[in-house]
Amino acid sequence: MVGRDTSDDAGVYRLTDDIALIQTLDFFTPVVNDPYDFGRIAAANALSDVYAMGGRPLTAMNIVCFPLQQLDKNILKEILRGGQEKVHEAGAALVGGHSVDDLELKYGLSVTGVVHPDRVLTNAGAQPGDALILTKPIGTGVLATAIKGELLPDSAIRHATDVMATLNKAAAEAMAPYPVNACTDITGFGLLGHTLEVAMASRVTIQISMDSVPLLPEVLDLAAMGLIPAGTYSNRNYCSKHVLIAATNDPLRLDSLADAQTSGGLLIFVPQTVAPSLLADLHAQGVTEAAIIGQVIRGDTAQIVLT
Repeated sequence: MVGRDTSDDAGVYRLTDDIALIQTLDFFTPVVNDPYDFGRIAAANALSDVYAMGGRPLTAMNIVCFPLQQLDKNILKEILRGGQEKVHEAGAALVGGHSVDDLELKYGLSVTGVVHPDRVLTNAGAQPGDALILTKPIGTGVLATAIKGELLPDSAIRHATDVMATLNKAAAEAMAPYPVNACTDITGFGLLGHTLEVAMASRVTIQISMDSVPLLPEVLDLAAMGLIPAGTYSNRNYCSKHVLIAATNDPLRLDSLADAQTSGGLLIFVPQTVAPSLLADLHAQGVTEAAIIGQVIRGDTAQIVLT
């Protein structure tokens, strides 16, 4: 049902008239120093793709690369403990996995989920008149760079960690009753890149109000100090031919939109008539930083307009 053609979040295969299988995997190097928190974040990130497709995680398998000669095995135990907690929080079962001795530490999950074939959400269904709702603030790439440079206070590290380790489960449950036309989650290509994927897959023009996009605290200050990851420039270059930018826009905010995210929120496309109601339900479900950030303005050209 969903393959590689539209750069979607996961593959979907119809098993029966009532069940479709969602398959995805993701793993990466540490973005925080605490191994338990790294495990939680990596697991939440991998599980997110299932939620973005409208599904429910069913099983998960660990993917581990670990330098046995350089690091204590207790570090690995803590990573796996954090990952397992998130899998259980999602209501899924951890059924195994695979590990290799590698010079660079990496961790993540392969996740299988289920969804009714008629309820599959993709990045290819956005319609003119849709509102865009983003469920988490952005800026984790900038903050991860600051963490590596030991430039972020403990309180800010804790807040960023909690945001990244939060499952998109509550957001997915809140949007389930609504007529969602498209959905994706915001990860490595940043808000700009993943929104462009929706625009290209749906062949629509999407307008984003930059001031409406929720940012993590300290992001703009840190960006002003030059703590902008290399991936931000790659994402901006990738999107540049398809983005129209208002002359008055803040360049630091533009960088934040291209910032590569880890375990970011869902980007939900729903008709504007129901967007306020969905936003209220998201807030009631604890997704308190969700915000309406833009709209689909026409259906002729695949591009993004930033205002």
